[in-house]
Amino acid sequence: MLPGKKIRLRPKQIEDALNDYSWRVDPELARLDAATPLTCSFEEYRAGYDQELLYSPNQHYCFAIETPEGKHIGNCLCFGVDKVRKQAEMGIVIGDRDCWNKGYGPDAIITLLNHIFAETDLERIYLKTLEWNTRAQKCFAKCGFLPCGHLVNSGHKFILMEVRCQQWPHLQP
Repeated sequence: MLPGKKIRLRPKQIEDALNDYSWRVDPELARLDAATPLTCSFEEYRAGYDQELLYSPNQHYCFAIETPEGKHIGNCLCFGVDKVRKQAEMGIVIGDRDCWNKGYGPDAIITLLNHIFAETDLERIYLKTLEWNTRAQKCFAKCGFLPCGHLVNSGHKFILMEVRCQQWPHLQP
């Protein structure tokens, strides 16, 4: 359990499957991630969920975001871990819309970055955000990410942002 000021990060659990599924089929959340909403049934999704939880911890760090009361509101992760380059990509979703604009996202990001930079040898965490998603860009900038490039993928324009360990301000969530 990794405590922040407003949230706790905890390992993903099988009980998270229903929330995760509801967020993955949501068209608005998919649009914010430049993804296609899932079209499979929950039963089909659930069949692969166990395997996802067993995914090698050497290749990603995946956490559920929950309120201090224990309500699962989203997920954050570092994935695509490159041990040679000492870097990984970050992703986050606050799937519970009642929890948007309440500071949970920045708190989760800072809590995860504090953990990654303190407990691993990763030196760079990067992410991509849709060029039009200024709300996300402001959140990431608030958490120490700086723009570092642009990317076009599948017709979507992204801004690349990064934070480096040696420049990490060790913000307290």
